[in-house]
Amino acid sequence: MKLTLPFAFFIIISFSAFSQTFTVSGKITDEQNKPVPFASIYIKNTTRGTSANSEGEYGLLLKPGTYEVQYKAVGYKQQSRKVELTKNQAIDIVLQTETYQLNDVVVKSGGEDPAYAIVRKAIKARKGHLNEVDAYTCEVYIKGLQKLLAAPKRFLGFDVQKATREMGLDSNRRGIVYLSESESKYSFKRPDNVHEELISSKVSGSNQVFSYNRASDIQVNFYENIQNWGGLSLRPLVSPIADNAMFYYNYKYIGFTTENGETVDKIKVMPKRGYDACFQGYIYILEDSWRLYGLDLFITKKQNINFVDTLKVSEQFFPVSRQAWMPSSVKFEFTGGLLGFKIGGYFISVYKDYDLNPTLNKKEFKEVMRVTKGSNKKDSTYWANERPVPLTDEEKTDYEKKAILAKKRESKPYLDSLDKVNNKFSLLDLTYKNYRHVNRYEHEYYNLDAILPSIRFNTAQGFNLNYGASFSKLVDSTNNKYLTVGARAGYGFSNKKFTGSIYAGIPAGEYNLGFSAGSEVVDLNYYTPMSPLINTVYSLFERQNYEKLYQKQYLSASASRRITGGWMASGYVEWADRKALTNTSNYSFFSPGNHNYTSNNPFTPNLDVPMFADNQSFKIGLRTTYDFSDKYETYPTGRRYLPSKYPTIGLSYTKGIKSIFGSDVDYDLLTADVSKSNINAGVLGQTSFFIGAGKFLNNNSLFYPDYKQFQGNQVLFSHTGINSFLLLNYYTNSTYTKYIEGHIEQNFSGFFLNKIPLIRKLKLQEILDINYISTPALKNYTELGIGIQYLNFRLMYGKSYNSGSNTNSAVRIGVSF
Repeated sequence: MKLTLPFAFFIIISFSAFSQTFTVSGKITDEQNKPVPFASIYIKNTTRGTSANSEGEYGLLLKPGTYEVQYKAVGYKQQSRKVELTKNQAIDIVLQTETYQLNDVVVKSGGEDPAYAIVRKAIKARKGHLNEVDAYTCEVYIKGLQKLLAAPKRFLGFDVQKATREMGLDSNRRGIVYLSESESKYSFKRPDNVHEELISSKVSGSNQVFSYNRASDIQVNFYENIQNWGGLSLRPLVSPIADNAMFYYNYKYIGFTTENGETVDKIKVMPKRGYDACFQGYIYILEDSWRLYGLDLFITKKQNINFVDTLKVSEQFFPVSRQAWMPSSVKFEFTGGLLGFKIGGYFISVYKDYDLNPTLNKKEFKEVMRVTKGSNKKDSTYWANERPVPLTDEEKTDYEKKAILAKKRESKPYLDSLDKVNNKFSLLDLTYKNYRHVNRYEHEYYNLDAILPSIRFNTAQGFNLNYGASFSKLVDSTNNKYLTVGARAGYGFSNKKFTGSIYAGIPAGEYNLGFSAGSEVVDLNYYTPMSPLINTVYSLFERQNYEKLYQKQYLSASASRRITGGWMASGYVEWADRKALTNTSNYSFFSPGNHNYTSNNPFTPNLDVPMFADNQSFKIGLRTTYDFSDKYETYPTGRRYLPSKYPTIGLSYTKGIKSIFGSDVDYDLLTADVSKSNINAGVLGQTSFFIGAGKFLNNNSLFYPDYKQFQGNQVLFSHTGINSFLLLNYYTNSTYTKYIEGHIEQNFSGFFLNKIPLIRKLKLQEILDINYISTPALKNYTELGIGIQYLNFRLMYGKSYNSGSNTNSAVRIGVSF
């Protein structure tokens, strides 16, 4: 025992010394002693490094040894320090502003700027650099911060001061509203296969949620011709070294410098036209290889970006091998404001430990993202050792303060106190807004509809009340599934008839089940193309009753689930007792142009006779869709499948069965459709299409509600969709035989509108719709629409060719919402 203990102690001490790590830390400033934010710090000839924080502070954790540490930032001259690391060391660095020389460069008056020759070589080399790495893996650290810089005390009756105080902001309504860090293992394989595993995640103010930082979201590759930044930019942005960049950009040569024995050219890039989808700023190009060495670019509202006014992107590269340079860091900074609110912030990603020859299995890339349970439970000790970018004092305070608030917010007394304040009931408030009673601790929610919006008007019921209440409860927190039950009650003051229904949505394992029963007055068109509110307005103020209705008493059940991957299936069964309705009210506030109400039968507008005989129906419906998607994201709550780049195929079958529970219907309807939304069309924008066709295999006995309906529109306000027509009558073109329809929608990027001063000023976007339908009831109908998307203002022109009638033409101005 006397020998064993000293020996064991010696082993422990030896192992501790071997595994010991030390920190190189300090602050990076410029000549004026101002911090250089987000400078890159890397060990020479390795891919291990870090980034300074927004105050220029850095920390790099290393094992004992001798290192050459390189410090660089865009626009500054690189510096190196040789470090013999046997203990923690503090090294402050002063980076000198880079001086770019113009030796031997002569720019003649009227001659081409030397930058163009350099950019042409970079464009020529672009494709080679794009494809020089076939696959790689790396580790990515991302930090995101968003701050509220200014806000009014109140906004539209909302107490902003109180809300920001509860969020932990200061008395001036300023401070951090989002702070998060994450670490990921990132894998890439050409052409576009990505797999990301979230290793750790930390969100200020909550230990229950996961960071929405994603390495794939912050990835940018300016060797690609265009940059598609999703919802951030309304149109794809053209790279300064795209194949067609000379058409979009002007270039100015700033000068050259030498780093690590290589010549770096600095070039200013400017859009040729102010509203083109282009960047402004600087790119840095290595001579001889003509690759990007770094970039510092920005876009503004002129480029039609969403959410923010200005977005800056900075990227630095370093050599991972003799032939390949990879990003060392990418930073996005943004500022914006609207209606007295001002925001600002940044996202920065730091890359390390690149492997350019990984062993990857193609099947791995079916899972695009994996967030494992527990990745958001790492403690402060873990983050102190793993965090490559030091926290600022403000960020440390935010974590500490919001950790206390989070613990308080999760307690039952606090949640009950919030509920007590927010659940106050007022009959006066209920007249114009919905009431919601919440039990946050039990995850229970009670809802009552507002009274005034529940009062409607139609000519079949007159003024009528359609009031609803519902209850929902979280029953599966792992998969975020809710049990929902509700009821609606109604009364028509003109036809003096009550209606009422109940419904329920029940999660059951892989299935979502639905049940409903009752009596309702419903639209003859099962798409319900016009809302009851819009019909009320047109009826009372314009004396135009577009909506046509019937009454049904029914009992129905439905089920849906994902079969596998992109394969979805659903089905329903319904029994209904259906009665046609006629007008019972002729009331309106006004009667402009001597308008007269039409019949509730759209086929006999001047004669109010029942549209169909009273009947009963029993039918079953099945639908399945497949979008060829085999990619998904895995979360602790389950998988989320991603949309496919291929079209979605749909197949539906509806059968009306005679004699069951007195059913009078006997028909079979088979339909098929192919659709795809938001197909990337490069600088032209995005294209969407829908093609559908169907046939009644058997139409022995059916009534108008069983017909194939179409989404038409005849009013100023419309709810547009990929398979909707803006000029089509709601009812008269339905069919009980066969049909084919097609829709193409093209959202232009805005390039074609840049020369129109009004549109440039309003920052609007053009949209083109071409729609076609053919049925026996409507031989041919084509619609061409050109409009403005952002305000959803459309000037539409269309022609319809109806059997047995003359050609009809119409011009309609519409506002979509």
